[in-house]
Amino acid sequence: MIKIEKLTVMNFENAMRGARNPLNSWARSDSYYDADGNFVLGDNDLTLAARLSKAGSDHRKFLRQIIVSLDITAPLYWWKEFDTYKVGTVANSCSTMHKIQAKEFTREDFSCENMTEDTLAVLDAVIDCLEKNRLAFIETKDKAYWHNMIQLLPTSYNQLRTVTLNYEVLVNIYNSRRHHKLAEWRILCDEIAKLPYAKELIQMREIDDE
Repeated sequence: MIKIEKLTVMNFENAMRGARNPLNSWARSDSYYDADGNFVLGDNDLTLAARLSKAGSDHRKFLRQIIVSLDITAPLYWWKEFDTYKVGTVANSCSTMHKIQAKEFTREDFSCENMTEDTLAVLDAVIDCLEKNRLAFIETKDKAYWHNMIQLLPTSYNQLRTVTLNYEVLVNIYNSRRHHKLAEWRILCDEIAKLPYAKELIQMREIDDE
């Protein structure tokens, strides 16, 4: 399970101005804001942006200045893979250490949509055990119950993080993960493909393979 919310793209105008700095070609810029306040790349700017993007990471530094912010709710096993993307990303997460006892444990807190019935029964037993320890910790404040929760918590437990990254990071994610066996990656890549100018700036390799 993965849920993507509050997605915002920022700083296109400044990034494109920077893209024109090496050749002092600002006079050729033809981008503008539409009636809804959206930044629209003109033909000249889009052609330049697409050419730089295809030329490689040394030439497309402007992609690092196009900022994306979003909320992602996903299981811990997925976050462990996401955490390989350390450069150009920042994430603030809901804390299991501080807030694990704050709400009742239910099956909805876990990514278990692909589990078989017998495995779901095991998960339900774990959830029941977690909930008993949660209630015991609230009542007694005995940290042994807190440690039981932390150390028993399955990696299928869903965590919310607010993530900030950039288009260059998304190029790496999209091209590396779009065919991944985990559905969470494929769903994220589908959302990346919907971003402004994703076809020209992010999906270059996919277009070349067609």
